[in-house]
Amino acid sequence: MKQRNLKLVAFLVAFIFQSHLFAQQPDLFPDGTPVPDWFRQVEMVDINTLGSQFRITDYGIVNDSTIIQTEKIQAVIDRAYQVGGGVVIIPAGTYLSGSLFFKPNTHLHLEENAVLKGSDDITNFPIVNTRIEGQTLDYFAALVNADKVDGFTISGKGTIDGNGERYWKSFWLRRKVIPKCTNMDELRPRLVYISESKDVQLSGVRLVNSPFWTTHIYKCENIKLLGLHISSPHEPVKAPSTDAIDIDGCTNVLVKNCYMSVNDDAVALKGGKGPHADKDENNAGNQNIIIEDCVYGFCHGALTFGSESIYNRNIILRRVQVDSAQRLLWLKMRPDTPQNYEYVLLEDITGSADNFLFIRPWTQFFDMKGETEIPKSYSSHITLRNITFECENLFNVRNSDQYELSDFTFENLDIKATKEAEIHTDYITGFTLKNVTVNGEKKY
Repeated sequence: MKQRNLKLVAFLVAFIFQSHLFAQQPDLFPDGTPVPDWFRQVEMVDINTLGSQFRITDYGIVNDSTIIQTEKIQAVIDRAYQVGGGVVIIPAGTYLSGSLFFKPNTHLHLEENAVLKGSDDITNFPIVNTRIEGQTLDYFAALVNADKVDGFTISGKGTIDGNGERYWKSFWLRRKVIPKCTNMDELRPRLVYISESKDVQLSGVRLVNSPFWTTHIYKCENIKLLGLHISSPHEPVKAPSTDAIDIDGCTNVLVKNCYMSVNDDAVALKGGKGPHADKDENNAGNQNIIIEDCVYGFCHGALTFGSESIYNRNIILRRVQVDSAQRLLWLKMRPDTPQNYEYVLLEDITGSADNFLFIRPWTQFFDMKGETEIPKSYSSHITLRNITFECENLFNVRNSDQYELSDFTFENLDIKATKEAEIHTDYITGFTLKNVTVNGEKKY
């Protein structure tokens, strides 16, 4: 008995010591660099700290979902800017608008039951020089736009509604007539577009029914998306290309406590496309991206690299619940674009998807722009660990001379796979498998 008690005490001491060590372990990016404290500061903005408040109904704007009030709402934004900045407040009610452009020191707040509703007439969205699908070109502005607006915030308990159904129906009708039409051929706006801005926060609001991409951030730094509800339908009318969050050439992005369910990718990493994409100053890579504590409904990919992407480093997806996704991790490898995806970590994940790991060449709208030699691409240092998951296909990876896959790790996985349950270790150089159970059988 005495010996057993000594062993128990020794075990408890060791357990407490190990727990203490674990608690003290620094939070690191996959390449070993420390995660800055900035990522742990997740307080939602207090609009009372942002200056004067401009309630739009105090400026002749009325609760009416049938009349376009773009000019009047824009006038309130301009007024706030002219007096040094402040918060444009949307009160309860529905307000129909085309493109709005926020200025330095201006902010958007939607009170509970407030709806900023986008027009379903594309003529209410001006053509501007903007960023879309890995290109910088003239295209339609989004409903909410903020360019070079450091410190910009969108907050509240209200809704930004893209009113996208007419655009979606028109898109699918066009596809019947012109099967190879591109996403941009059906003229439609995005919901929120933020570009070349620092220290931005989007918190609390609902972003729904976007005609095209829902939240697009381009060449931004220090961006937090907190507690958002982002959704578009996949039935009865599919909402095409309504990605929840497109991160396009950004550094330091935190997506936390969000719900995402859209008829395309939930979080997609963008950056550019084409054989010379890495030399185009309009393009950029993504670095230091953390998506955590989120819940996913239906989507094509929970975390997708591509389809226009050149470089991604230090990408973390952790502590998430995934339901009804088509793919958990999707690496789109474009044969016409040099790509490098490295230092990626997925951990502490539960749920289900059709495909656990999905890696294929991506040839939609393939264009070598006159070049004949296909550029080589790479994916390396990819870790998936501490995951309990159900899927049809565990390892849906196509081997290709176009790209090299190396230094992958599967660790502490408990997977149920109804179709493809094999892992082709010969496809990946330096494949580490540790404590991997598939369909109740420990494989590695």
